[in-house]
Amino acid sequence: MISTVRTATRTSPSRTLPPAARRALRRVAGGVAGAAAAGALGVGYAAGIERRWWAVRRDTLPVLAPGSPTLRVLHLTDLHLRPDQRAEQRFVASLADLEPDLVVDTGDNLAHPRSVPAVLQALGRLLDKPGLVVFGSNDYHGPRPKNPTNYLFRPQHRIFGPELPWRDLRAGMLERGWLDCTHTRHRLEVGGVRIAVAGVDDPHIGHDDYDRVAGPADPGGVGEEPADLRLGLVHSPEPRVLDGFAADGYDLVLAGHTHGGQLRLPGYGAIVTNCGVDRSRARGSSRWGAHMRLHVSAGLGTSPYAPARFACRPEVSLLELVPRDADTSGAGARAAGPPSRAAGTTG
Repeated sequence: MISTVRTATRTSPSRTLPPAARRALRRVAGGVAGAAAAGALGVGYAAGIERRWWAVRRDTLPVLAPGSPTLRVLHLTDLHLRPDQRAEQRFVASLADLEPDLVVDTGDNLAHPRSVPAVLQALGRLLDKPGLVVFGSNDYHGPRPKNPTNYLFRPQHRIFGPELPWRDLRAGMLERGWLDCTHTRHRLEVGGVRIAVAGVDDPHIGHDDYDRVAGPADPGGVGEEPADLRLGLVHSPEPRVLDGFAADGYDLVLAGHTHGGQLRLPGYGAIVTNCGVDRSRARGSSRWGAHMRLHVSAGLGTSPYAPARFACRPEVSLLELVPRDADTSGAGARAAGPPSRAAGTTG
């Protein structure tokens, strides 16, 4: 006798749903898949393309004394250079073709114990120009892995890596004639423009001591002509330092550190600045007080442990400084491509 065994057919739960619910479920699944794909593309773009898409930001700033000749200043900051970043080194070397009158470096050049030769070689012909420098925390200490949420929610949390050979970098720069402005005042003349300059050490790690350079920006001396430009330098644009420069009558302060926010949202801008200034000042030029102007460069590099930029191209700034009485209508900050071909796209 042959017996027949009936097996129950298992029905997929989705097939028991009404047609409208099944269509909604498919739309949700498609949306999740689309969002995941878009997120993956965004991360790939930020890490693989934009962080190597170097730019030259150009701006015209009316900060010189009336009657002064125009002064072209190349502002470098936050290179975070490693020895293997050949393309970034070539880009930096190509900047000499811009023929600036003055080069200003506001720190965070290093990202590796063996970076000093790479930085000096990349600067190359720029070291033949008059140059001014202050240093940042990442010149003193190497990078270390960090919880990325600290950048958003615990910006004062510090994790210091191994000490870096910043003194060797400083020696190489000074040997070529650059001036270290850390807690120091200098007077120099470049292209017919008399400059009084002072700088402070990095306030991001509490190394600043503004009292060491406090006082009138251009006290003058017997027989000295007044300065055409009173210039302040600092790595991180902390308000306590900017307030000091403004109170002492400086015309312009140059800073870096913020990376422009590094990750920006279209229509919103920088998410954070990693310092005390507001998001609107994360990059570019602005006023600080009634007289002084502030220029913050988004810089060229990133930490090797956060190698991504989004809606915030890595940059250097080429600033055309003109007399305060000059007509600068139509002038403004803008980003442009590299001034000359920088071979390769990996770094």
